[in-house]
Amino acid sequence: MDYRHTRKGRRALSAVAITAGLLLTVAGCGGGGDGKSDKGASSASAPAKGGSDGGKTESKTPEANAVLAEVKGENGLTLAITSAKRDGGGFVTVEGTVTNNTSDIWIADTWRGDERELSKNGSSVAGASLIDQNGKKKYLVLRDTSGRCLCTKFTGVVKQGQTADWFAQFPAPPEGTKNVDFQVGAMPPAAIEISEG
Repeated sequence: MDYRHTRKGRRALSAVAITAGLLLTVAGCGGGGDGKSDKGASSASAPAKGGSDGGKTESKTPEANAVLAEVKGENGLTLAITSAKRDGGGFVTVEGTVTNNTSDIWIADTWRGDERELSKNGSSVAGASLIDQNGKKKYLVLRDTSGRCLCTKFTGVVKQGQTADWFAQFPAPPEGTKNVDFQVGAMPPAAIEISEG
């Protein structure tokens, strides 16, 4: 009799343990419907876009719709800034996209800057700057000890109708400074607001 009760007790405990395990698994996979896992997947796939369909896919995500500034210049080139965050390490990271609406391929050779040191960066965003009009200061893209920028280096051309992602890191302006202008190449300045990272 004791053996039978022990066996029933073990079965009940096993059933409870299996049920609890399944509930935890379902709860873990469900994610609560907050959409965080979906955002990560869409932002990870965003850099791989190319062509006009990529822009349509990206415009569906809420993050892609948050454009801080957009300027047009250089024969139909469109520069969009999607993020400007102050990080704890004393720098600001600016991110965005460039869309080639010109009638030819685009190479970012005019964006690398005029300084001799920047020639090692090839087609990049190395010549970009942040301008603090109130503080009357200009912040250049950060560089490592060998003169390479902490920014996007474009590995090829941007074909007609394509969009490419880019980023650039700058020294952070003083804490109270939130409004700056982003400038690169012959593009008009883009007024942006720095957010706290």
